[in-house]
Amino acid sequence: MHKAVIIGYDTVSPLGTDMHTQWERAVSGESGIGRLTRFSFNEDFPVHIAGQVGEIDAGPYPFLSPREMAHWISPIFKHAMLVAHRALERSGIEITPDLAPRVGVTFSSAVGGLDAVIAADRLMIKENKLPHPFTNPNSCINMVGGKVSILTGATGPISATITACATGATSMIIGSLFLNQGLADAVICGAVDFPLVEPIVAGFASMNGAYKHKKDQPEQPEQASRPFSVNRRGFVVSEGAAGVIICTREFAEAHGLKFQIEIAGYGMTSDARHFVAPNLDTVTRCIAESISDAGIRPSDIAAVNAHGTSTKIGDKVEFDALNTIFGGKIPPVSANKSQIGHAMGASSGIESIFAMEGMLKNRLLPTINYTPDPEIGLDCVSEGARSLEQEFVLKNAFGFGGCNSCIVFRRVG
Repeated sequence: MHKAVIIGYDTVSPLGTDMHTQWERAVSGESGIGRLTRFSFNEDFPVHIAGQVGEIDAGPYPFLSPREMAHWISPIFKHAMLVAHRALERSGIEITPDLAPRVGVTFSSAVGGLDAVIAADRLMIKENKLPHPFTNPNSCINMVGGKVSILTGATGPISATITACATGATSMIIGSLFLNQGLADAVICGAVDFPLVEPIVAGFASMNGAYKHKKDQPEQPEQASRPFSVNRRGFVVSEGAAGVIICTREFAEAHGLKFQIEIAGYGMTSDARHFVAPNLDTVTRCIAESISDAGIRPSDIAAVNAHGTSTKIGDKVEFDALNTIFGGKIPPVSANKSQIGHAMGASSGIESIFAMEGMLKNRLLPTINYTPDPEIGLDCVSEGARSLEQEFVLKNAFGFGGCNSCIVFRRVG
C-alpha cells in the first residue's frame, strides 16, 4: 500500500490570498469575516455578513489575464487555477509529456458555478437574451478539474469528488486511492467554492443553517462564527480555494521532491439517515476507521482539526463522536471556521492546509469567539495559538447528504 505524501499546497481564504498572510493572521487570532458586499441587499435580507476573499493579483499569472478568463465568469475557475498552479510550483514537479499520463486530478467543488446560471437567467428575464455560450461550461462542476488539467497538462485519471462540505478532504482521499491502485504517481487535489450569490446565501438562511442577522441583537461580524460555543447560531457563509499535491513516497524520492507530511490513514462513511442532520453512529465510525487505517491508537492523535460549523446539532454530534473515540480524553481541538467561516466544499481543503502548516510549525490555531457549552467539554485552544508538537493530526469533514470524510495526517520529517 502506498502512503500518499504531501509535496505542495496553497490556498486563498477570507484571511488572505497568500499563505504567509493567512497563516500570520490565523496565528494572531484574527477573523476574516466582515460585512457582505458581493451583492446589494436591503435590511430585510436575512444575511448581512460573510467571509469574502480579497482580489488576487493576476499580473504574475498569464493564465489569469482578462483575455484568458473572458469566458470563465465564475470566480471558481480563476481561484482554482491559481492555487493549483502555486501548489505545483511549491511541489517542484514539472509535468512533462512523459510524466503527464501519471498525474491525476481530483480538484472539485460542492456548489460549482451556479452564479453563471443565475446571471444568465436574470438576463433572459430582463432582456430576453439567450445565455452566453459558456454559461453551461461555467456551471459544470467537473469543469473545475478540467480547467486545472488543461492548465497543468495532467492527463492521468480525473474525477470530481463532490461530497458537499467534505469535498476538499474527499479529493485527497480519492487521490490517495488513485495512487494505491497504481493509476497515478501524483495527483492534483483540492476544492473551490464561491457561493456568495443571493439565492444560495438566502437558501442557507431559510433552512436555518446560516447565521442570520437580528435587528434587536446587533453583533460584530468577526464575532459571529463560534463553533462549539454555547451561543452558536449557525455557520457564516464564506468562499475560498485550496490545492494540495500528493504523490507516492517512491515517486517523491525518485524525483528528489521534499515532503514532511503523509496521509497516514482515512475513512469515508455515509449517514444514510437525514439530508443535513449528522448521524452519530456513522460519524463515529468514520473517525474510528481513519485512525485504524493509520495503524495507530486514538491516544496517538495529538490534535483534532474539527469540522465545527457552529450549528447546534452538528457541533454536538461531532463532540459526542470524539468523546466516544477518545474515551473522554479528547485532544485539543481547533475549529478554523471560527476565523474563516464555512467555504462549503473548499473548507476541508483550506482547513487541512492550516492543520498541516501547524504541524510543520508546531502550532495549534485558536478557536476564537468561544464560550464553553456545558454539554460540550472540549479544549478548543481558546486562549490563542498554542505551541505543540504534532506527529498525528485528525481532520474531520462532514457534508450535507451524510457524506463523511476523515483523514489522519502524519509528520514524517
